[in-house]
Amino acid sequence: MSENPHGNRIDGSHITDSVSPELIELMFDSTSDGIFAIDADYRLIAINGSAERTLGVARAEVIGKPCHRVLRANICRECCALRYAMETGEPVIDMAVDLRDAEDRRVPVAISCNVLRDRNGRVIGGVETFRNLNWVRKLVEEVDHQHPFASIVTEDAHMRHIFEILPTIANSDSSVLVHGETGTGKNLIAKAIHNLSPRRRKPYVTVNCGALPETLLESELFGYRAGAFTDAVRDRRGRIAAAEGGTLFLDEIGDMPASAQVKLLRFLQDRTYERLGDDTPVTADVRVITATNRNLSQLVDEGVFRRDLYYRINVMNIELPPLRDRSGDIPLLVRHFLEKLSLNRRKHVTGLTPEALEILRNHDYPGNIRELENIVEHAFVLCPGATVELGHLPERLRIGAGHRTGPGASLEDLEARFILDALARNAWNRQATARELGIHRTTLLRRIRRLGLELPDIDGRSAQGDATSGD
Repeated sequence: MSENPHGNRIDGSHITDSVSPELIELMFDSTSDGIFAIDADYRLIAINGSAERTLGVARAEVIGKPCHRVLRANICRECCALRYAMETGEPVIDMAVDLRDAEDRRVPVAISCNVLRDRNGRVIGGVETFRNLNWVRKLVEEVDHQHPFASIVTEDAHMRHIFEILPTIANSDSSVLVHGETGTGKNLIAKAIHNLSPRRRKPYVTVNCGALPETLLESELFGYRAGAFTDAVRDRRGRIAAAEGGTLFLDEIGDMPASAQVKLLRFLQDRTYERLGDDTPVTADVRVITATNRNLSQLVDEGVFRRDLYYRINVMNIELPPLRDRSGDIPLLVRHFLEKLSLNRRKHVTGLTPEALEILRNHDYPGNIRELENIVEHAFVLCPGATVELGHLPERLRIGAGHRTGPGASLEDLEARFILDALARNAWNRQATARELGIHRTTLLRRIRRLGLELPDIDGRSAQGDATSGD
């Protein structure tokens, strides 16, 4: 029992008892944030109106279903935030993730999760709220439209030439092939072409052809009708349909299987395609941009890639230089990455010592810009002050810097550099590196020990399976 400011006595239990279930449901549905609850088996037991609208689902259809089949978030399988909260008892607050709605559109949200307990304190499930961040995405897209090169940091003459011709290429509807090593920024160039084009206000859809198995790639691209295969319980439009009026970016086109190549060629020729399980042609107005780090003309000669498709996608060709050929950009990129990290992590790191910068300038970057960004983030995490020092860099760089590669280098120096570069190319996956070098994995491990190479405390297997498109 307590008193309000007017001196009247308030019986809290009486107020609680007077709240009807209908009022609680109205409160539950009136919030602009999506809310849902699950039981101990991770099945939905409640969902509010905002969540229904954001996901494009009906309450009656999803209650009782496993939450990962409804949300389809990018963290559902590997690092579920709800599972973490339920197993540890610690809440998760404002984690940025992507959901997928019923139309398979990406929905950026910030989620918060906590344990759901009964009146006796017993854990009976979990509750999650999410706030739609589409307004942030739209703001970023608006900035991209106004400043299409803002995310590409360079003073390199070759890159500047690409910037000069890109508006002309963007204003045409011709297919574009962007070629460059992994990590050179092919996706950024493709996005810049879209943002400079008359299609800038329409969707920009990305598909990584190397990240999807053959059986899934065709259904992802072209969509399917219900019953086309097992688990196809309802119609689904593909990525081509999702890109209607806009741009479809096909990354790692060199890894596209032969069956999908045939269908893509037909689409490029007459702008029609058929969904799996359907023989009715569908017309789409979509510009196609492709990218690869492989030698497509060689794949054509080997019979792996269709010659007619190669000519269709290679109307305009953009060749991106590797970072080792634009080393003058390294200080600019380092500063750019440090500024971005300082903004996001609320920790201010302003630069590097001359010794640390010299190490970065002399590295040959088999992983290109993505590798440099990872190195800078590693140093940023370890740096306690405002300046990155030599000891904050990954140990493999400091060790590799001690092995000479120029005139006078010993065979041991050359072997160490060769192995380090091969490991970096394969994201530190020992098995993949051994396969590339044509030796057994145990042989590789013996050579690493003999040369005294200290490697990151990972084996790269998770990195090899990364399906994100960051080239």
